[in-house]
Amino acid sequence: MLFMIIVKASQNSEAGKLPSSELREAMSNYNEELVKAGVRVAAKGLHPSANGIRFSYPEPGGKPVVTEGPFADSQELIAGFILIDVQSREEAIEWARRMPDPQGNGEGQIELRQVFEAPELTEES
Repeated sequence: MLFMIIVKASQNSEAGKLPSSELREAMSNYNEELVKAGVRVAAKGLHPSANGIRFSYPEPGGKPVVTEGPFADSQELIAGFILIDVQSREEAIEWARRMPDPQGNGEGQIELRQVFEAPELTEES
């Protein structure tokens, strides 16, 4: 089962401020644990939304409206993600609980979401 641990942005991450060396070390150790357990598929941090581009589709079938960042409300933005492949929802929750505060200073927030996986193809399909 694939799950994405979504790291929410904060004012610091949107300002491009890197976490403390202690937090970077804690996150590195956490990622090493994921790798050693064989559950980490991918892990990446994202640049601040000031470097982002948003595509909106206000009309069905219409062309997208392109908006350059930064985008308001850092609570709704994503600063990074970790994709894990685990045996159960409970295991995914346990791995998410073990993550250090990803922003430090009590600002961190993560969200755990299961990833839709394509149905396996059978000979009948």
